[in-house]
Parts: sequence; structure tokens; C-alpha cells
Amino acid sequence: MHAPEHASAARTPAFFLTCVGTGLLAGLLSGLFGVGGGTVIVPLLVMFLTFNQRLAAGTSLAAIVPTATVGVVSYALNGSVDWLAAILLAAGAIVGTQIGTWLLPRISQTALRWTFVAFVAVVIVSLFIVIPSRDSEIDLTVWSGIALVVVGVLTGILSGLIGVGGGVVVVPVLILLFGASDLVAKGTSLLFMIPAAISGTIGNLRRKNVDLVAAAIVGVAACTTTAVGAWLATLISPLLGNILFAVFLVFIGTQMAIKAIRGRKR
Repeated sequence: MHAPEHASAARTPAFFLTCVGTGLLAGLLSGLFGVGGGTVIVPLLVMFLTFNQRLAAGTSLAAIVPTATVGVVSYALNGSVDWLAAILLAAGAIVGTQIGTWLLPRISQTALRWTFVAFVAVVIVSLFIVIPSRDSEIDLTVWSGIALVVVGVLTGILSGLIGVGGGVVVVPVLILLFGASDLVAKGTSLLFMIPAAISGTIGNLRRKNVDLVAAAIVGVAACTTTAVGAWLATLISPLLGNILFAVFLVFIGTQMAIKAIRGRKR
């Protein structure tokens, strides 16, 4: 007999410590790389609190809202957020997420995961070819604006299909294709995530796929280290930033490859 989808972990001291530790790590990585932190939160909740995948994903998405908000403020104080670009990305992502969830039962998850692994490999190589300048900004024209909406749609589709947060895709795309500095790419990525995370959390609450206590603890803990991560991002050089982000992408790509292999075995 299976546990219900919304079954939550017992409120033991280990539960609270795990949530705090998860939040601290996710917040640091969120601020440093401009990602939501879900790639850290979800596996830790599944591993240590035995959350099922849906509950972990829903809880992670709720925790990302305050985390990304603090990150945006930190980058905005440094002038490293392109507000219009983030709005265009978010508009596309909202549409893309709906398409992704509709396609979910119709497309092979294993094939999708291997496609994403290939995408990550190309991005990692590109990060060592294109080193962003700290003075670079996104040159917004009609065509680049349309391209940002398209990127948002594609990112939303990917997020809806395999649950990968937008930052892993948006940050390298803004750097490599739109000429953004590494800091602007990260700050803009965090801002673009917020409306999508709020929208997803509302839907997850209706389906009881969120542990609100865990989300609150993870989110508050993450807020304490997000600003530290954003501050560290300003201290390191763009080249070192690219190297660290490449290492992070290797971790994400490995996770996805393992899931793809397991899915094929099943």
C-alpha cells in the first residue's frame, strides 16, 4: 500500500536540522550561481526526509520564492538585474510550463534527460570559450526581446517536462547568446524565477504537494546565505565564475544521467 502523495515527514529534531542545512546550502548556491536551488533541495528532501518526488519538488518550489527574492535584492543593489529581460523571460516561461506539463505523459522521459545532458555538455564547453565582461549588458531590441520570450517558453517547457529549474538554462543562455555579464545573467535569472515559482506553488498547494513547514524552514534558512552567495559572486572573476558554474553543471548533468539510466532499466 502506497503512502499518500502529500504525506509529510515526522517533525523530529532531525527533520528541522535537515531543513535548515538544506536551506543554508541551497541559498548559498542560489546566490552564487543565480539558480533556484531546487537541484539541491529536491534530492536532499528525498534522501534524508523520505519525501516522494512530487512533494519534494513542490516544497522546493515554495522555498525558492523567498530565496530568489533575497537574491534579486542583493543583485539589484549592485545594479545587476535586467528587469525588462526578466519580465519577457517570465512571460514565455509561464506559457512554456503549461505546454511542458501537457507534453509530460506524451514524451519519453529517458530521451528528454539524455537531451538535457547533451545540452549541459555543450554549455560547459562554451563557458570556457566565451568569458563574459563585467561591463556587458543585454542589448534589447525587438528581435532580442522576441528571442527572450522564446527562450522563456523553451525553458518553461523543459521545467514542466523534467523539473529542472530555469536558472540552469537561463544563466548560460543570457551569457552566451545575449552577451550579458555573469552578474546580470544571475540577477536576471533569479528575478525571472519568482512569478513562475509563485504560480507553480499555488497549483501545488491545491494538489497538497507542498510541506509548508519544511518549505518555510528551508526558505528562511536559504535567505540567510543567499546574500552571501551573491556577494561572493561579485568577488570572483568572470573566468572563475564560469569554472565554478561548469562544476555545478557537471553535478546537475550527472544527476540527470543517473535518472536516465535508471529510467531505461525500468
